[in-house]
Amino acid sequence: MFKDWKEHTRHVKKSFGSLGKKHPKMLQAYQALGDAAAAESLDLKTRELISLAVAITTRCESCISVHAEAAMQAGATESEVAGALATAISLNAGAAYTFALRALEACEVQKPA
Repeated sequence: MFKDWKEHTRHVKKSFGSLGKKHPKMLQAYQALGDAAAAESLDLKTRELISLAVAITTRCESCISVHAEAAMQAGATESEVAGALATAISLNAGAAYTFALRALEACEVQKPA
């Protein structure tokens, strides 16, 4: 196992609570972003699947931990999680491909004369 995810999730939530006590406006502003997303038409499970996919693209282990727990609690199936993660993997591959095009272009225009 890469990590004790349950313990990591507990630690992240505890840390958020500590930060919120010291800097309540910061935590309130962060929570307002989540509230704004929840006010739109996506259900909780879909938002958590998207959050989990974004967490892997941003390489945020704490985000992975917290949103994996939330997705499972929202009723996500292994197949739905795999689909969300496959979409993120595909998007990252696509981004690498388009940046490869930029690298090729940069090399092409900078060939010695």
